[in-house]
Amino acid sequence: MRKIVIFAFKGDPMCFVHVLLNALDLHSRDLGGKIVIEGEAVKLIPDIAGDGHPLHGLYTDARKANLIDGVCYACSKKLGTADAAAEEGLEFLKTMSGHASMADYIKDGYEIVTM
Repeated sequence: MRKIVIFAFKGDPMCFVHVLLNALDLHSRDLGGKIVIEGEAVKLIPDIAGDGHPLHGLYTDARKANLIDGVCYACSKKLGTADAAAEEGLEFLKTMSGHASMADYIKDGYEIVTM
């Protein structure tokens, strides 16, 4: 079985909507669909967690399906969103000098897509 993880780097909501949609689609087809929130994308966490944000519904669907594997610790600290990520109960990924390691996913048999 193929397993796909999407590393979301861009902090643009128009890009992140595609991360969420693709992860949910991959998951529905038994292809993994895990999400790692990295880089500038960590800045979206406080906004999309709020009920009024247009991406909140998709974000909630992804959370309910346990598709958000974690958030880059170093980026969330640097960009001031670590508290919001912690409040959301998102796991911090930091095995690569404080950042999420693609090698960890590759070792676990995941194919990586970056967006």
